[in-house]
Amino acid sequence: MGIASGAARSAAKSLVPAGIRMAPQMGSAFVREMLERAIDGVGPVKGAAAQADARLKDANGDSAAAVSALIDGHVRMAGVQGFVTNLGGLVTAAVAIPANISGLALLQCHLVAGIAHLRGYDLADRRTRNAIIACMLGEDSVNELVKKGVLPATPMGLATSPVHDVELDQRMGQEVATELIARVGGRRLATTIGRRIPLLGGGIGAVGDGWSTHKVGRYAERELRARGHSAG
Repeated sequence: MGIASGAARSAAKSLVPAGIRMAPQMGSAFVREMLERAIDGVGPVKGAAAQADARLKDANGDSAAAVSALIDGHVRMAGVQGFVTNLGGLVTAAVAIPANISGLALLQCHLVAGIAHLRGYDLADRRTRNAIIACMLGEDSVNELVKKGVLPATPMGLATSPVHDVELDQRMGQEVATELIARVGGRRLATTIGRRIPLLGGGIGAVGDGWSTHKVGRYAERELRARGHSAG
């Protein structure tokens, strides 16, 4: 357990400088870039499919156990990066907030892509990628956007759509970018209130990012039902 926790801590810390470099523009292109890097891998973090396959091997081929292990590992990493990027005060906010958003986006993309791979979806398929991004919004937001007609379907519906909607790409990315900024920005107000209490901001960031990642992972687990590896 100590080794796994140490590896998670090291990997999560590596996402902070990556986030600082990649987050000046928070929009659709930013979210797509995070997804590309999550699928390909960045720093010590393996590509999503490779990481998922490693968890499947550890679980002796039990895909349900592998998905649970993926979620648990990403929740730990999200907690670490949330802690690190919320320690500073207002002076560091201009750097820390983009880094926090980038780290969270990268981790959650990586997690959902790994789950999609284990469930038999082709990560190169644009329909799958839209489904991954939709999962990051969370169940409540997706249901609301489907009801309003902003999204044509839930993540499962997007992944199995007979055709790929090009216009949906931009819309999906922007919705997720807006959601991530709202989550991190709203929590930042809470951490600012407790700045005079040592480590409180980091603790709030760790819990917030860990819980958000847990919810996204469990939603993806429920929504992306298993299909054959020939999916695509």
